[in-house]
Amino acid sequence: MTQTPEDLRYTEEHEWVRRLGPTTVRVGITDYAQSQLGDVVFVQLPQADTDVVAGDGIAEVESTKSVSDIYAPLTAKVVAVNEELAQSPETLNADPYGDGWLFDLEVGDAADLEKSLGELLDAAGYQGVIGG
Repeated sequence: MTQTPEDLRYTEEHEWVRRLGPTTVRVGITDYAQSQLGDVVFVQLPQADTDVVAGDGIAEVESTKSVSDIYAPLTAKVVAVNEELAQSPETLNADPYGDGWLFDLEVGDAADLEKSLGELLDAAGYQGVIGG
């Protein structure tokens, strides 16, 4: 059984979003996604200070099975990336909701973030996507 924490929001493309502050979120891939990928061997992350648009492919995760695009869950600016994944991509498999995070995003204001998060799936909605 894959983990789907209740306190996160999700995309149909298997990214999770955790609110960090009034205008910032952390993004990663779900436990389900990493289990489908298999052993992650390489992660290509966006550059910090990059503006991204919701739905755009902005990163890649490569596993022994395939290469998967990671999509921006909302329109924002990349404010941090998890540099540790360059040396230890397997962290994505071991701890997808913790140390295996991908990048942090910041939006213009709290109301925009609230609206964007409201458009994402809750845990139950994501379970429906993956047939949980």
